[in-house]
Amino acid sequence: MLESGLIHSDIQRKWLKKLQAVKADFQAHAEHNDLNSRFPYENIEWLKQEGYTLLTLPKAYGGEGATVEDMVILQTYLGAIDGATALSIGWHLSVVGQLYEEKKWDDDLLNQFAKAVKEGALINRAVSEADTGSPTRGGKPSTHAVKEGDSYILNGVKTFTSMSPALTHFLVSGYNEATDQYGFFLVEEGTPGLSIAQTWNVLGMRATESHDLVLENVKIPTENFVEIAGGPKSPNGWILHIPSVYLGIAQAAADYAKDFAKTHQPNSIDQSIAHLPTVQQSVGEMESLLLSSRAFLWSTARMYHESPDAPVWNETSASKVLVMNQGLQVIDIAMRIVGAKSLEMERPLQRYYRDMRAGLHNPPMQDAAYTNIAKSELDLF
Repeated sequence: MLESGLIHSDIQRKWLKKLQAVKADFQAHAEHNDLNSRFPYENIEWLKQEGYTLLTLPKAYGGEGATVEDMVILQTYLGAIDGATALSIGWHLSVVGQLYEEKKWDDDLLNQFAKAVKEGALINRAVSEADTGSPTRGGKPSTHAVKEGDSYILNGVKTFTSMSPALTHFLVSGYNEATDQYGFFLVEEGTPGLSIAQTWNVLGMRATESHDLVLENVKIPTENFVEIAGGPKSPNGWILHIPSVYLGIAQAAADYAKDFAKTHQPNSIDQSIAHLPTVQQSVGEMESLLLSSRAFLWSTARMYHESPDAPVWNETSASKVLVMNQGLQVIDIAMRIVGAKSLEMERPLQRYYRDMRAGLHNPPMQDAAYTNIAKSELDLF
């Protein structure tokens, strides 16, 4: 993939070289982290120290000014190296990119937060709740914000808070009954009443440590009510960090299966299984699926910033669905090539499979994506 003609910017070349140099280090503890649901602290710390967390911060604020396309391509490569690391840091990159593109915060706060990012801050949105399910389905958050003087008091529990052990800032969705406003509140780590409940024990993406975020009478200044929901919407290309990671995982599975095919030789044949027509057919199918997914996802990312007057609503929705479904096919084929050995816990294929399944539950959900695409095509919005 490094030789792909789709690699064309200096930012991409710079970071691809850096990521290739630490590939072995990043992967060294992947099995242990997965089995123990341990966050990849070393990987994230390296990304912070090297400035990867500044990738999507605009140059005007002291960042690298990467486009959505830059982010998508780099996250695809990072996902192939370690999915949990890529998905974790991807949330930060996505939130930062969206914040400074939309500029819903006041200028002073944007400048203040940019300074924090340059000093190592990490942010993610805390939106999901047990009662509402996926926030993309429109449920009002049960997290309540009550105004008291010049402060808000927050109470609630957020689920699926990815990268929770490393986050310094949380964008918490909340509902204020008094004003009937739903929006986001900026809460910093260490705020009294804010805690992480160690609840993350799932099948896939175990190392993201996406624990519950608990808010018990958390008091924040009124100016930390930074975003009010509602109003006109536009596509959020930064959310493409999600399919990017899973495309990378699918690529890693295919690469593993190809390496296995080139070296595995049962004593029933006089050459490696790479020479078997059935294996060659499987490899050809895998690569065709990957080529399709990569071309569609990466071109959608490019269109997002090159054609701002032609919103890519359908493309952003379809990208995640296409990558997930075809990626699952790729991993299934890869496991069939490797055979029963693919189920061995010492091999990464079973982890790729479990992590890929987790992606089905990242937004947008398939049914919602299809419905929105259909409404767009049928003029039903």
